[in-house]
Amino acid sequence: MATEYGQEYGRRPGNPAGSGFPDHDGERHHLLPAALRAPVEPRAWRELGYVLLSLPIAIALFTWTVTMASLGAGLLVTFLGIPVLAAALAGCRGFGVLERMRARALLGLEVADPEPLRTGRSGLFAWMGAVLKSGTSWRHLLYALLQFPWAVFSFGVSVAFWTSGWSLLTYPLWRWVFPMYAGQGGLQLYGDRHHSVYLDNPFEITVTALAGLLVTLATPWIVRALTAVDGLLVRGLLGPTRLSARVVELESDRGVVVDTAAADLRRIERDLHDGAQARLVNLAMDLGLAKEKLREDPRAAARMVEDAHGEVKTALQELRDLARGIHPAVLTDRGLDAALSSVASRCTVPVRVEVDLPARPAPAIEGIAYFTVSELLQNISKHSRARSASVDVWRAEDRLLLQVVDDGAGGADASRGSGLAGLAGRLGAVDGVLVVDSPVGGPTRVIAELPWRT
Repeated sequence: MATEYGQEYGRRPGNPAGSGFPDHDGERHHLLPAALRAPVEPRAWRELGYVLLSLPIAIALFTWTVTMASLGAGLLVTFLGIPVLAAALAGCRGFGVLERMRARALLGLEVADPEPLRTGRSGLFAWMGAVLKSGTSWRHLLYALLQFPWAVFSFGVSVAFWTSGWSLLTYPLWRWVFPMYAGQGGLQLYGDRHHSVYLDNPFEITVTALAGLLVTLATPWIVRALTAVDGLLVRGLLGPTRLSARVVELESDRGVVVDTAAADLRRIERDLHDGAQARLVNLAMDLGLAKEKLREDPRAAARMVEDAHGEVKTALQELRDLARGIHPAVLTDRGLDAALSSVASRCTVPVRVEVDLPARPAPAIEGIAYFTVSELLQNISKHSRARSASVDVWRAEDRLLLQVVDDGAGGADASRGSGLAGLAGRLGAVDGVLVVDSPVGGPTRVIAELPWRT
């Protein structure tokens, strides 16, 4: 859902910041800086474990891919090459599932599953055709070919730095091995037939330990940089493409639009049935009775016609309100400024409206902006216990931004299935975003961002 919380998002230039968004990052405060505690943090060891596991997995994946792909390519002159290639690609996709799980567990990298195979019909041949035609399958094969040399490199670099750093750092603890078992004063730094240099005096031992400390402190960041490349490979080759993710998003948005339209039609039908339609039925009955009494009791008939006239006025007002709820005429004729001022005048608290637009956005976007502000002002009237509110509308590059602020009790939360959740869904259907900042005690600040789309 296109809702975000606790972010300084889309602030209008010159507007003061809100009352402070809640802190959701969950960071703990440490006495030591990150550079000093990195070697002993769990994250560093998880990343090292990822690198160590990468080599055997890469060997198995590379062996499978090269063997099966070359065998399948060689057998393409016969029918057997097609199922062998399909099996090779299917195996790569299976390894891709393992790699996404490993990246999620050890690197904290959330990579969505790629789009599933679209076979269209059941059967082995349909499955093989879907595997061979799927771009995802070939991206998994490319990952197998690229990840192997990278895994060898990152494994070698990581092991060399980790072992060297910790060995030099702990050198004062195990230096006694050399004089006791090797017959020399310490670790040999240089040696030829004429002379040798050993790390055996206190100064050299201290310098060695300090050098080991520097290497040890630098190693987690080196490994982190190496695993960042792994993350790019996993995300870029084993996850969904932007196009497929966009297709899924559009399919979801289409469902939201259909559901919203159906809900609006049900609301209009209910309003017509319970409001204007019922009044018109009663009006028809009253006029029928008045017609029967016209000759017998003209005065009573006149009173009934007068009452029916009042019912007609009420029905007309309900129809006007219903039409305004579908699409107000003032919005079509005069734009957002006049339409929002009209909505603000019906709010139960004083509302300041400021619209600063160089031109009118697309009609559909203008309508969504109008109904968004209308619903937010209704929420203020019903739930906020506010004394005042403000509405600001402006354009930032190719986006239309709306900001509604009130000084009420706060505590609005779109995640609890309130009307804000439905509003966020409507905005998301057109690539919009809803940002809610409503700490308990207030104030409440809601920003909606919509595409301009002229």
